[in-house]
Amino acid sequence: MTTKAVQKILANYESDNPGVKANLHRILMQGRLGGTGKLVILPVDQGFEHGPARSFAVNAPAYDPHYHYQLAIDAGLSAYAAPLGMIEAGADKFAGQIPTILKVNSSNSWASGANQALTGGVEDALRLGCAAIGFTIYPGSEDCFEMMEEIREMRAEAAAVGIATVIWSYPRGGNLPKTGELALDVGAYAAHMAALLGAHIIKVKLPNNHVEQGDAKKAYEGFDASTQAKRVAHVVQACFAGRRIVVFSGGAAKGIEAVFQDARDIRDGGGNGSIIGRNTFQRPRAEALAMLDRLVRIYKGRE
Repeated sequence: MTTKAVQKILANYESDNPGVKANLHRILMQGRLGGTGKLVILPVDQGFEHGPARSFAVNAPAYDPHYHYQLAIDAGLSAYAAPLGMIEAGADKFAGQIPTILKVNSSNSWASGANQALTGGVEDALRLGCAAIGFTIYPGSEDCFEMMEEIREMRAEAAAVGIATVIWSYPRGGNLPKTGELALDVGAYAAHMAALLGAHIIKVKLPNNHVEQGDAKKAYEGFDASTQAKRVAHVVQACFAGRRIVVFSGGAAKGIEAVFQDARDIRDGGGNGSIIGRNTFQRPRAEALAMLDRLVRIYKGRE
């Protein structure tokens, strides 16, 4: 049965058809966080981005796509996100057991510039029973407008067949220096652009308290960005005053206590949850399950 928390979230998607809302409902009602309005999603697209050895050698069972499906299911997560081949490799065995998000564009560690190739499509997502497509944009890059035009078309195509859209919005490239990629003003701007592009779920990185843009400094005068929870709240505010689902990336591999503190800050700042990959699947399975169990408990407000 739909909970009031999920009903409230779905009511914010005023133009969407029943198919899109049904797929958002699938994600929001799945697993141990089902019905709470909070999400933990397992993304496994790092093989494209970093290569198989860098991604999986530390935990060899993770070379197998079935490992990730089973990890997400056993941990009671909200969804599993991966590129075409990974989803296809377990699509039959795990059909209906967990909502899947087809990552439809990807890059690799050899490419120059900030762009991604289309590696999947809406037809693939429909054929494989996916609840959503996932697409990365790089606001600030030389190719950002091309990427925005691509996701505008794919988002419309997906919505027409009842599939939701998740946008990974990672500012980089162009005139944006490396020091600005995690800046508070830049992160909020990137999240807002994803909302404006029609994302149903927005994925961004946790921002620091730096303000990068000279033209934005006056707007941030007197703004209290002293805690990560307050910075999360600002990013959520930038996503139509919280009318869009916002999840935050787990980022590079880090200590386990830092992961738990991130989750507390996301929760306390009003974010909808975590989309966390390497920090889980690069650990032994038992350790990953224990870690995910604790993340779920944190998002349930139990610690």
